[in-house]
Amino acid sequence: MTNDVEKRWDDPPTFRAAITYTAVVVVVAGIAFAVYALAARESLVVASTVPAILLVGGIGAFVKTYRVWKARGAWPAWQGAGWFLLALMLVALAIPGAAIMGAQAVA
Repeated sequence: MTNDVEKRWDDPPTFRAAITYTAVVVVVAGIAFAVYALAARESLVVASTVPAILLVGGIGAFVKTYRVWKARGAWPAWQGAGWFLLALMLVALAIPGAAIMGAQAVA
């Protein structure tokens, strides 16, 4: 039986994969934000895509965490990626709020 405290979590390929995944999700969310900011300032649907992308990305990272954990791999990098994306999603929830406030100001 292994003890999680004694494990070495230094696995550069896993860490790089988690960082790459997180960067790709953030870039896709950034593109969605640019579309909202430049083309559809009052569209609640377009504004909601930014936190939705981050939420799906965070859930995907947690699914990967579970799979790596089951394979007895170095899973903490994936868990960190999931928490980072979910925290960023909470910040991005302000974007649909801004779209709602903008739509009310126009009406």
